Amino acid sequence: MPALDHLTKDEFPRSNKYDAKWLVDLDMGPHPLWLLEDLAADLELRPGMRVLDLGSGLGATSVFLAKEYGVQVVAVDLWVDPTEAGAVFAKEGVADQVLPMRVDAGALPFGRASFDVILSIDAWEYFGTGDHYPPYLATFLKPGGQLGVATPALTTEVRELGAIPDHIDKVVGAETAAWHTADWLRSQWEFSRAFTSVTARAQADGCANWLLWERAVMELKGRMTSPVQQMLEVDGGAFVTFAMVTGRVA
Repeated sequence: MPALDHLTKDEFPRSNKYDAKWLVDLDMGPHPLWLLEDLAADLELRPGMRVLDLGSGLGATSVFLAKEYGVQVVAVDLWVDPTEAGAVFAKEGVADQVLPMRVDAGALPFGRASFDVILSIDAWEYFGTGDHYPPYLATFLKPGGQLGVATPALTTEVRELGAIPDHIDKVVGAETAAWHTADWLRSQWEFSRAFTSVTARAQADGCANWLLWERAVMELKGRMTSPVQQMLEVDGGAFVTFAMVTGRVA
């Protein structure tokens, strides 16, 4: 059965409406809409909210936020040309709802209390795991605002394992140090005292979902496999997952 046939899942009804080839053309990692739709179940997203999409890539998550939740989005990424992302938003009919910007996540050019919600999908591992960062982001949230993160994670901390598992080390290398467990992230955010409440969980079937997506990407790109696909096949969910983390400010 073609890998694309596996990209419709009952647990992600909103994501099922989006063309798989469109998503693959914007591919920069795991299935972004599955991650976002899952994370959104732990958040309150209402029409008209101002949302920061932090590490928005080529724009799939920002399109999804605008279309599915009716929010106003500021889509920021350090590595993507805003003109390129803007063309995606215009083509999808959401240019009036999404503003693309090239921004360094460590030097956000926004005022305090600028956003109702800040989201980061498959980008947090590159800039967000320092102890200073969650409370830094909290300053940009309005009273009662929410921070939500979906990020590659592990089932056991590397420091507890004593070493990075070989099949992960071959692909991710030292960057695995930024892959933590959901419990570790929960504790970090709670200890920051920036949030009145924190939730954190591992995504059900996180490794299997990523593998389905990677196989589909390889199929559409005409490739047999990839290092990421091989890593996930070896892992089988033993260590690799995704953490879904949310925090609300006072």
